[in-house]
Amino acid sequence: MRYHNITKDDMLNGDGLRVVLWVSGCTHQCYKCHNAITWDINSGLIFDENAKEELFSILEKDYIDGITFSGGDPLHPLNRNEIEQLIYEVKSKFPNKTIWLYTGFTWEEIRHLDFIPYIDVLVDGKFELNKHDPKLQWRGSSNQRVIDVKETLRQDHIITMKER
Repeated sequence: MRYHNITKDDMLNGDGLRVVLWVSGCTHQCYKCHNAITWDINSGLIFDENAKEELFSILEKDYIDGITFSGGDPLHPLNRNEIEQLIYEVKSKFPNKTIWLYTGFTWEEIRHLDFIPYIDVLVDGKFELNKHDPKLQWRGSSNQRVIDVKETLRQDHIITMKER
């Protein structure tokens, strides 16, 4: 897996103060994407042990609420195995930190993946310029959903997060 950046103290891509891993690779390639530089699966840096150590050293800080996986698309088919292992490892080492994941895939397309129950919040769906609204929190267009994964699995229907 490759990545473009690790943001150490982000307040825009999820609730609270977060670390964000911006992975490479996106098959959706939404028109007017805010991060088109990450589309190429071969772009960026190799996500190696040093990058993982950097990520985990940030997560160790008490004031960091959790991690957000974004990109590109963390669920690009060539990223899924490494993202899955990273999610398991983050949840094991930092059980009180929340995991947010942004993807162009919809809940209906990915809810069967084994690691979904380990994610706290999933922002799903492609960015659609004709549905763009800068007033939306945590998402770029109104078709995207900010899904409370735990409650959605408990209630067996989509429960979205309330905006603040």
